[in-house]
Amino acid sequence: MGFRFRRSARLGPLRFNFSKGGLSSISVGGRGASFNIPMNLNGGARTTVGLPGTGLSWSAEPASGLPNSRRLRSGQLDALKQTLLSVLHQDLFSPGSPGEQLWEQGLVSRLLANGSLPARTTGLLALIETQEAMEAYLQRAQGQDDAKRRAHRCISAVQEALLLIDGQRMLG
Repeated sequence: MGFRFRRSARLGPLRFNFSKGGLSSISVGGRGASFNIPMNLNGGARTTVGLPGTGLSWSAEPASGLPNSRRLRSGQLDALKQTLLSVLHQDLFSPGSPGEQLWEQGLVSRLLANGSLPARTTGLLALIETQEAMEAYLQRAQGQDDAKRRAHRCISAVQEALLLIDGQRMLG
């Protein structure tokens, strides 16, 4: 295995990544959701959505001709939303997962009915109370960045719900 060098610098929302050969890529975003644009010709742009602290993430190059810009045509934005929904279902709510139990056992509804949660937490949990609520929330996205931000909020909502449920020993 050869020696590797990586260094990065931030300028506002942008992160410039350097390698031995100079500028290697520019990234936007942070933990949980990022968009990477390589500066060399042998790699394509990449979008990553992950669950911070777990090591779980999904990363893909834009599919079906999705452009690497913030402005997507209507059909392309719809395709992105469907892809994000599919990833959320596969990674967070797959059969037998704790996320699936949130919906199957109505645990998020029980947390919301408690009434003692802060308003911010209540709003976050309401996003994933049901499958339909999560899908409607993501479908309301107005652009590529908005869709990614909404997907990341859904991931955060699942994390928050699982922490609360574990604290109350409701999952079993």
